[in-house]
Amino acid sequence: MAKFADIIGQEQLKEQLQKTWRTDKLSHAYILSGERGSGKEFIARVFATALQCENPQRTEELWEPCGECHSCRQMAGKNHPDVIELTHEKPGTIGVDDIRQQINASVSIKPYSSPHKIYMIKEGEKMTVQAQNALLKTLEEPPAYTVILILTANVEVLLPTIRSRCVVLEMKPVRGSSIKRYLMEKLEVPDYKAEICVAFARGNIGKAKQLASSEDFDQVKGEAVTLLKCVNDMEISEITAVIKRMNEYKLEVSDYLDIFAVWYRDVLLFKATHDVNHLIFREEIPSIRKMADRSTYEGIELVIEALDKAKRRLDANVNLELTMELLFLTIQEHA
Repeated sequence: MAKFADIIGQEQLKEQLQKTWRTDKLSHAYILSGERGSGKEFIARVFATALQCENPQRTEELWEPCGECHSCRQMAGKNHPDVIELTHEKPGTIGVDDIRQQINASVSIKPYSSPHKIYMIKEGEKMTVQAQNALLKTLEEPPAYTVILILTANVEVLLPTIRSRCVVLEMKPVRGSSIKRYLMEKLEVPDYKAEICVAFARGNIGKAKQLASSEDFDQVKGEAVTLLKCVNDMEISEITAVIKRMNEYKLEVSDYLDIFAVWYRDVLLFKATHDVNHLIFREEIPSIRKMADRSTYEGIELVIEALDKAKRRLDANVNLELTMELLFLTIQEHA
């Protein structure tokens, strides 16, 4: 069963949740904000398990749910009647009816067997404005036993009135050394591969695990590098076609953009230091040297900023082709 000790990094957040749990100073609503794959659902599930546990145990460093009581067993089996995960039929959208039928209609019914009734809304950024307004009615006057956990990759799309009624908990990037140790010790990933996964994950433990287990990652990395080498000689339509082929792999477009970001960080690092020992793409030194020589510091930094902006646009469901066109126009102009 998942426990607080299993959370990698996030020490400040973990300490806050522990204090909230043990002092029983619960808020009625929390927003857990972090990238996709950063571990939001895992942490929310640990917190929910702790809140419902019938016999908490003290370890050397932490309080933990016991893992043995009826409630903990129900949580482990994902069938706890007082922990409700919102579902939605329309992909990409949580509608007003989802909120009304699954939360508002049942929130006044007391918990079956536990001290709390916990609602978990995954991908909270997908709530429409109407859905958020419907949720707001419950947030304004929730029953004393209610706890609502909103998990989101983009807290900014939530209404200010929603945010003001919730405790906002921000996920932080996990230290590379912690991720590498986890990959090597728990998943038995070789040292060199763990190092590469850490570089591309950029502090995201879930992404590092995904990359470590992906059969396609090496091929995707190779295609990304080939694209970057040829980008100045390609039409935008050709570039977009290459990006769209990502759908054939079990990686997302944002992962592709992370590979680009690591490449340009390598270019910037080499331009500043001419030291190859800390590069991730050490096998591509001639190409990195060539790009570093023809690009300015300002140009490379503008490209890195454009990559971050493209990821934010994709998170906000901006059109893929438009996002890629703006990104690669910047790359062709400045790198």
